[in-house]
Parts: sequence; C-alpha cells; structure tokens
Amino acid sequence: MHLLRLVCRHKTALVIGTVCSFAVVLVFLAKCTSETLKQGHQDPPGLAPHAIALQSHPENHNPPSTSKDLSALLVVLITTGPKYTERRSIIRSTWLAKRDSDVLAMFVVGTQGLPNEDLQNLNTEQGRHKDLLLLPDLRDSYENLTLKLLHMYSWLDQNVEFKFVLKADDDTFARLDILKEELKGKEPSRLYWGFFSGRGRVKTAGKWRESSWELCDYYLPYALGGGYILSADLVHYIHISAGYLKTWQSEDVSLGAWLAPVDVRRTHDPRFDTEYKSRGCNNKYLVTHKQSLEDMLEKHQTLQRDGRLCKEEVKLRLSYVYDWSVPPSQCCQRKDGIP
Repeated sequence: MHLLRLVCRHKTALVIGTVCSFAVVLVFLAKCTSETLKQGHQDPPGLAPHAIALQSHPENHNPPSTSKDLSALLVVLITTGPKYTERRSIIRSTWLAKRDSDVLAMFVVGTQGLPNEDLQNLNTEQGRHKDLLLLPDLRDSYENLTLKLLHMYSWLDQNVEFKFVLKADDDTFARLDILKEELKGKEPSRLYWGFFSGRGRVKTAGKWRESSWELCDYYLPYALGGGYILSADLVHYIHISAGYLKTWQSEDVSLGAWLAPVDVRRTHDPRFDTEYKSRGCNNKYLVTHKQSLEDMLEKHQTLQRDGRLCKEEVKLRLSYVYDWSVPPSQCCQRKDGIP
C-alpha cells in the first residue's frame, strides 16, 4: 500500500522518465541502423578504390552508356589529341571511308581541363561525325596515355558488344577490309595480335623514360602500340582488373606487362609495320604506323586506283619473325625476305 501511494504521488515524474528512456532507446536504434546502412554502401569485395573512377561514363554526347545496344565484329579505337582535327579528317576520308556496319570506329580524346574553345570545337565535331569517344575524367597528355588505355577499354567493355578491337594512333593507316576478313576466321578469345618486341631495353631518359620499372632489365614481350588487335575477353580482363594494374610511361609496354601472366595467344605478324619508325611500304602490310597526312592520302589513292597499298614498294629497314622458342633477348633477328 505504501508503494502504491508513492506511485500515485509521483506518477507525473514516472511518466516523464518513461518517455525519456523510450526516446534514448529510439536514438540508439537509429544510430545503429545508420551505421549498418553505411557499411552496406562500401566498395564491393575485389574492387580496388580507384577502379571506381574508371567506371565513370563518358559525357552524354557519347553513345549510350548503360545498355550494350552498340555491337560490332571489330571496334577501332584511335587515340588522338583534342587539337588534331585535320588528322581525324584525313583518316575519315581514307582508311575509314568505306567500312561495313560491323565495324565501329571511334577517336578517343580526354577532355578534363580543356579550355571552353576546345570543348566547343569537339562538340561541333561530334555533332557532325558522331565518332568521338570523349573521356571527361581524363586529362589528355602524353604522360596519361596508359590511363587513357584503361579508360577507353573500360568504356568499351561496358558499352559495346564486340569480338575484337583494333587500337591505333592518329598517324596509323590500316587495311580494315583485310583485317576484318581475317578476323572472321579467328577464334574470338585470348587473341593478342600485332608486331611484338621482346628485347627492348628499359628507357632511362627521354619521353619514354620509365622511373618505376622493376621487373627486369628488358621490357616484357609486348605488341608495339602503333596498331594491334585484342579479343573482347582480354579487354574485359583489363577492365575488371584496372584497379590493380600498375601504369608505366609507355602504354604498349604496360599492356604487355598486364597480359604477361595471362594465358593468351601472342600472334606476331610482320604485316604490322608498327615500330617507332616505318620499315617502308609493302603491299602485304595490314597496319602501317608513323604516316604523314600525305602518306595516308597516297596510300588511299593508290588502293582506289590500282588495288594495292604502295605506289612503289620500299624497304627502309629489315623486319623479323619472333622466335618464341628462345629467351626474349634473342627473339628478334632481322632478316631479308620478311615484309
């Protein structure tokens, strides 16, 4: 009875105390729920933090970025700079002039930090030709070529249903008609096709200087970057591994290192004239690097008129067939009689 009288006398205080206790419990539960939700939004396992940046979609004036409604047998990605309008124009009017619907060609440009005038010019060009792949999260520079490779292959893997990709530069001339026909007969998996080097000494000076190369005293075997072909599965591998891949100064050297431990078919082909300077002109060439605008026009006109690549075949340097049975430093003995 005494306890009952106390409860009645202090019932207001008890009600207030009960409400306060209930409020404290609600605050505690809300805090726990908030922390749980935050944990649920962390990076998924296996995805390195800076891989997220590579998944950013190109600007809205690029092709659609969420569904793979673009498709092609062969995609051609041509790395170019913001101001190289004339080079792109010549390529469009020469070796890209006649291509089938199963070939998708795009010029790749980084747009981060560009002046408004350059952006406006690129938007005008895109509106006219609709063949630019603009990368808004990439500053376009020679030092960023390897990052450019990662960005463009990641975009490609996310947005296009394809079997093969030809990576080329804006001073490259390619025989798309022959490449496409030969690719129809190739297995669309694990293909790494180009002109390989295995005895390249690591550069210690100049614009190709590698300050962080620690693997060995030579570069690992790689296809020279003026033009090579990858199958779609290798592009996918690069995309999903991007957050873990080390980038070196040279993009082609980097690709060779990334694929070094992978079970791929490295196909050396002397018809890829993709060294640091051209070996000349041979009618068998499929890809020719280091071409001036005049060179491209002449090759295109000769093909149109005579059905062959060269006005006159010229050999400036000997070529080689890669010997995969010996150490890479002994791989590449130049001999006569090779295109």
